[in-house]
Amino acid sequence: MDMKTEGEGVSKLEMVAGVPRIALQCQGEGAALVFLHGIGGNRHNWLAQQRELGAHYRTVAWDARGYGDSDDYDGPLAFADFSADLLRVLDHLGVERAHLVGLSMGGRIALDFWGRHPSRVASLVLADTSGGMPDSPDKQARIEQVLNERRRPLLQGASPRDLAPVLARTLLSPHAPPDARAQAEASLAALRTGSYLKTLDEVTRYDRFPPFESIGVPTLVINGEYDSIAPPDFGRQVAARIPGGRFALIERAGHLSNIEQPAAFNALLRDFLQQVDAVQRSVHT
Repeated sequence: MDMKTEGEGVSKLEMVAGVPRIALQCQGEGAALVFLHGIGGNRHNWLAQQRELGAHYRTVAWDARGYGDSDDYDGPLAFADFSADLLRVLDHLGVERAHLVGLSMGGRIALDFWGRHPSRVASLVLADTSGGMPDSPDKQARIEQVLNERRRPLLQGASPRDLAPVLARTLLSPHAPPDARAQAEASLAALRTGSYLKTLDEVTRYDRFPPFESIGVPTLVINGEYDSIAPPDFGRQVAARIPGGRFALIERAGHLSNIEQPAAFNALLRDFLQQVDAVQRSVHT
């Protein structure tokens, strides 16, 4: 196990062995709380959450395969690879059940992981997640349009750094503060073109998630008020379909709600986890 201390308030960076190796940023002790970033992100997107929640939980933020300090990989991506990587992470940490917090693509990964390994999930937080959207006559056409808009500049020679300012504007609300904009642009600029293109293609098309009605753990659905990728109305519908599901709206936030409004996001997450913990304690007393 490769481990080093990294930064004030963050305890250590770990590398999970295997192919590819997966980088984890870990802080705190207690029940495991795992953060899964979006398609344009990396583990650093969760620093504000780890700094606060790390006082009460064993917080873990990963770089998905092909992102950040995690390794690239050969061949195409299959969405199930993410769940296999996450299972490997939990086994590496010796964690039987974890609270999963996923933003956008990370929420899709959490949903897929629940479907494959429900016994390893203690609760779900699906933030600004579009997975499971209902079919419509133009759904496939819209998917291909999004793919082409994102892929074309990269295939024509542009770098992620070139595209970062434009992409960030599509993800943030009109109220995004300068530090949130800078963080979003830095994450996008750090993307690796080859891995990002493979991820974009697979994640955008994959939609074989378990039915929301089958989710059997406490679940919180969060949406930013200005999120046009995973609109709040869809989030409300998702929460209504999940047994006992809860919905929360973060005002003055777009698709990256945890970055734009970290205090509001943290408060929702903390309150939700405290309620989950209280119920679990009552069951075992």
